[in-house]
Amino acid sequence: MPRLIVSDGTEIYYKDWGSGPAVVLSHGWPLNSDSWESQMAFLVARGYRCIAHDRRGHGRSGQPSAGNDMNTWADDLSAVIERLGLRDVSLIGFSAGGGEVARYIGRHGTRRLARVALIASVTPLLLRTEANPSGVSINVFDRFRTSMLENRADFFRSVPAGPFYGFNRLLRRKSRGLIDWWWHQAMTAGFINTYQSIAAFSETDFTSDLARFDVPTLIIHGDDDQVVPIDSTGRVTARLIPKAEFKIYHGAPHGLTETHKDRLNDDLLDFLYLAERTSRPSPRLEAVTAGS
Repeated sequence: MPRLIVSDGTEIYYKDWGSGPAVVLSHGWPLNSDSWESQMAFLVARGYRCIAHDRRGHGRSGQPSAGNDMNTWADDLSAVIERLGLRDVSLIGFSAGGGEVARYIGRHGTRRLARVALIASVTPLLLRTEANPSGVSINVFDRFRTSMLENRADFFRSVPAGPFYGFNRLLRRKSRGLIDWWWHQAMTAGFINTYQSIAAFSETDFTSDLARFDVPTLIIHGDDDQVVPIDSTGRVTARLIPKAEFKIYHGAPHGLTETHKDRLNDDLLDFLYLAERTSRPSPRLEAVTAGS
């Protein structure tokens, strides 16, 4: 399995599928690169090279007790991009991965980037503060921590069965397979890593990072996101990034990468599509290889 070792000795696992213009994807908490499979398979079949890594402490990457913060995550992302020699990268981040992408730009700039997409991102600040009164109460995240300490397995079952995919909404049909798949990814992550990551994705202020965005940016957010509410994140982010394209998915929950994957995939393809092409390549699903 492809891996690289970053400066503190932590192993970072990554997938590298297809060939063509590079697309790098950063996953949400407490998942891993498997959560991008719908987008990666779709884009690879249409002529793109897709790279997604397991954040430290998650999936198949190492589980150090240190470095579970946005600065380190951004530096790990930079290591993936630089070690693979990627340029003109389209960088996509979901949820906590959107914060990772923003902090990457804040620390490393955009010299290797062509464009950025933030999907249901935690930017600019998820936590409610005096300066951010529309944010989410600290009590919510304290309940996350308490639930993890009491019974992490049950907690990681309740999130996808409830608000993450909107399965707690009236008449919304639950997918047992999707719930189990989320739970499996979450349980393969390290306990201390996912526990410490709660502070990282909820309390980090990305306002100054967003000020450094100077490449085309797409923002996508569901207006029924119960995990990362659009009014305190997506709408604010769209105001802070000049000329960003902002798409609101009406009725979409947080986990729209699955619940609205067909629409999302088409929107990402439109955004990524290189201007010099006159026609899109035909789908090449056989190009997807599970061995990388």
